[in-house]
Amino acid sequence: MTTLKESALAYEPQQTLNIADLEVVPVDIEITEETHKKNDTGEEFTVKIIEINDKKYRVPSSVLEGMKVILQRLPKTTHVTVIKNGQGMNTKYNVLPANTLQWVKQTFWK
Repeated sequence: MTTLKESALAYEPQQTLNIADLEVVPVDIEITEETHKKNDTGEEFTVKIIEINDKKYRVPSSVLEGMKVILQRLPKTTHVTVIKNGQGMNTKYNVLPANTLQWVKQTFWK
């Protein structure tokens, strides 16, 4: 039997990270939806989630829009990189084919 103290020390709160927290993302990964409630109003909202190594990452709709453009123009793209700029309601996401970011790093960030 586990004690309250042991449970408290082992406790890790469940948190959803952001897709931009990943260095690269495979485009063929499974995506699911989760429904959450806002704390202050109780209204429900749905978020898109990918899971990698037992961690959940939120996928904003603007990231999906950016990926769509890339995949339409470069259908052989297998991985993307998501760059997050700003905070809160002013957050913007840039989506790049992963190999493009690697080229930029090698070329300009020596």
